[in-house]
Amino acid sequence: MDADIRKYIIENFKDDNINELEETINESINEGLEEALPGLGVFFEIIWKNSNQSQKKELLDILKAHLN
Repeated sequence: MDADIRKYIIENFKDDNINELEETINESINEGLEEALPGLGVFFEIIWKNSNQSQKKELLDILKAHLN
């Protein structure tokens, strides 16, 4: 993913509050739009980079449980 896409997404959402971020995530997932995948990927990247090992393990456990 191009760094400019990351920067654009971060700039686009940096002033959103928690409720707005949640709404964006829910709408993106519920609508299933392919165009939303890069933004969700950037969100996940931010979460991953700022999670401790325990949080990462929990995320991986959730992911693995739902890939089966």
